[in-house]
Amino acid sequence: MNPLAARRRRRASLLFSQRTGMALVLATFAAGSIGAAYAGKGNTTPPASSSVDEANTLVGTAPLDRPELIGNAPPPGEPLYSGMTSPGATLPQSSTEATPVNLNVDLSYPSGVGMSYYYTNPTMIGFTGGGSTYGGRASPMIMPVVGDWTVPPDYAHAYYDKSTEKASPGYYAVDLATFHTKVELTATQRTSLMRFTFPASHRSNVIVNLRRVGGDVEVVGDHTIRGVTKNSRPERDSDGDWFVAEFSQPFAGFGTFRANHEHEGYGIGDADVQPNRRAISGSYAGAYVTFDTRAGEQVLVRVAHGHSAEEAQQRLHDQNAEADFDRAHEKARAAWAQLFDRVEVSGGTAKQRMLFYSTLYHSFASPRLLAHKGEHFTGADGKVQVASYDRYGPVPFWDTGRNQITLLMLMEPDVVQNIMRSELDRARERGYMDTSFHGDHAVFLYDGAWQRGIPFDYAAAYEYLRKNATDPKGPRGYLAEYMKQGWISDILPPANASPPYADGKAGAATTLEYAWDDHALADVARRLGKQDDAAMFLRRAANYRNVFDPSVGFMRGRTADGKWISPFDPGEPYYNFMMKEASGWSTLWLVPHDVQGLMNLLGGRDAFNAKLDAFFSTPYNPKGICRDCTGLIGQYVQGNQPDQQAAYLYAWSGQPWKTQALARRILTDMYGSDATGYGFPGMDDQGSTSSWYVLSAMGFYPVDPSSPDYILGSPIFDRVRLHMGNGKVFEVVAHNNSARNIYIQSATLNGKPWNKPWFSHADIANGASLVLEMGPEPNKSWGADVQDAPASMTAAH
Repeated sequence: MNPLAARRRRRASLLFSQRTGMALVLATFAAGSIGAAYAGKGNTTPPASSSVDEANTLVGTAPLDRPELIGNAPPPGEPLYSGMTSPGATLPQSSTEATPVNLNVDLSYPSGVGMSYYYTNPTMIGFTGGGSTYGGRASPMIMPVVGDWTVPPDYAHAYYDKSTEKASPGYYAVDLATFHTKVELTATQRTSLMRFTFPASHRSNVIVNLRRVGGDVEVVGDHTIRGVTKNSRPERDSDGDWFVAEFSQPFAGFGTFRANHEHEGYGIGDADVQPNRRAISGSYAGAYVTFDTRAGEQVLVRVAHGHSAEEAQQRLHDQNAEADFDRAHEKARAAWAQLFDRVEVSGGTAKQRMLFYSTLYHSFASPRLLAHKGEHFTGADGKVQVASYDRYGPVPFWDTGRNQITLLMLMEPDVVQNIMRSELDRARERGYMDTSFHGDHAVFLYDGAWQRGIPFDYAAAYEYLRKNATDPKGPRGYLAEYMKQGWISDILPPANASPPYADGKAGAATTLEYAWDDHALADVARRLGKQDDAAMFLRRAANYRNVFDPSVGFMRGRTADGKWISPFDPGEPYYNFMMKEASGWSTLWLVPHDVQGLMNLLGGRDAFNAKLDAFFSTPYNPKGICRDCTGLIGQYVQGNQPDQQAAYLYAWSGQPWKTQALARRILTDMYGSDATGYGFPGMDDQGSTSSWYVLSAMGFYPVDPSSPDYILGSPIFDRVRLHMGNGKVFEVVAHNNSARNIYIQSATLNGKPWNKPWFSHADIANGASLVLEMGPEPNKSWGADVQDAPASMTAAH
């Protein structure tokens, strides 16, 4: 026996010896306690609801298909970006998701992230019940296969009938035509439920395997499979690396398998498969179980994860777990209905309502709940703790920090409090506040919440926010350079700087992001009475001016000696050189905290409007390919975050009617305009692009989430009633509204004339009614006065 094989057998033996006690518990449980609970109630249809039934969670799983919207993406040999959302079953902000997988991300990451599902793919390879951000990374993979099957990564593909695919909040179903098997998915907070309806067969199998990195898998008794994966991120994934999968009836047969990397041959003999073997370790380690089924017979699988086998078992059977599929589905649906019913919309088209509630669903994709109060979780320091409140995972600040956190503040301020507590405790555990990508936008969460009246210990949070912004050893990249000279230089690439070149410092864009952060920090410092800090950060907030080149009228990268980088093409998208996943055109508008100051740099109102007009009309013809730069209007890119606020900037420059027209155009063209009706631009980035739709469809958008101000666009509904988290109702009424009547003619707020193209949170905090009179032609005088513009760091004059 070779040493590797001997080592693996010793590991398998150790696996058994360490778990004998638990195996007996599982075997005893499996023998007789779950059959009755799993009997189910058939395919009971839950009662109808006016909001949750509008949503279709397939939205965001398809790419746009109109050539004028997708530019020159994708590169040859790659798929066009979809929203990369999942149609799987989950609860709001849950870390557990039961999702279909039709992408073999074990072999390739063609889109750069391990998404689980791409609408146009014709075959299914499995289903997961794990909790990674993108389900394609989740483990184990579970697949019903009737007849022959193959060892992963050669998954047994099944054609599926698109007409049978049903996806709604908390539920997914599909018919696997190849195997004449129906699959249904639902979820609780900690468990995934998969119901398989088999044909008559002596060989109805369920294949359960870990992913490429492998681990250990064990068959326990005649109802249970459990295992542990090597691919663990305990501080980020609340599910843990252990799983327990319990079946509703005993196995007629079983065995285990792994990819046999010791055998270097091709074809026959390249897998290690043994019937009746109970334990296996290695790459793609897995187990297969077989059932002798009658036509229409159902097998239910319940899956839970944990940081130990015992924890996974406990989660599978705690007081909140549900062993009946239909009851679990009803509860999941009710949880989403409770959330959706807080945003009532009327008017618009059926498709617009579908898109609205579908994007609202995806807006709650993050942050993920790590542990309810009283549950165990692993902190950022790697230590297991008991949650003293509902603990959440990291916020993807570069993405959702721009808009989704504001939506959460409106709808669920209590959740936001727990998110802020979670981020503060993570900072205490790791020494610094979380960042995301290359910005430092956690301050947007805290400053925005404070300005919206959400109670919190902001002084405690400020300690770490300030440390992030002043300690060069912290998570702000190139901070010493930024503090010394007020801008971040960039290196000159050895070759073409267009994508996928990724070795730069994104110096210009990072300077802009840090200046934005510093403005919010100045506000927090001022509120805490720290005047010296406030003055320092306010000075730094003007650093965006240091990367503006007046000779070309764009933000531009600089070398270490201060010279402007040349050649420079503002229409060329750069991945990490000067800009961040954006062109010079897109990055120009990344000054949300000082739109007036940017306007002054560009030469005043008229020049600013001319530049914005050119931005939305200059053809997109770069040489380099930006993969997620889809959803185009001229140089504008809806599919990525850096310029998603740009359409709303006309509110500062006296032409808010252009914002109204652009908001409607983006809502119409960039979401669901493809043949499937599910298309998204770029990627959703855990709820960011979805939140843009939700907020804009209601008629307003937070250009700067650290500010209390919302900029008006053009609502697509006749009436929106937003039940805010404080119990008050904010109502937006659009009289004479239609696809043609997109322009605001006049407005009242609480019955009084309103001439500003924006409102502040204080204006609606106690409930409010904003009434808009709409028409087919712009009222160019409404909201046009300089005094009606939203606030900026630089005062208008």
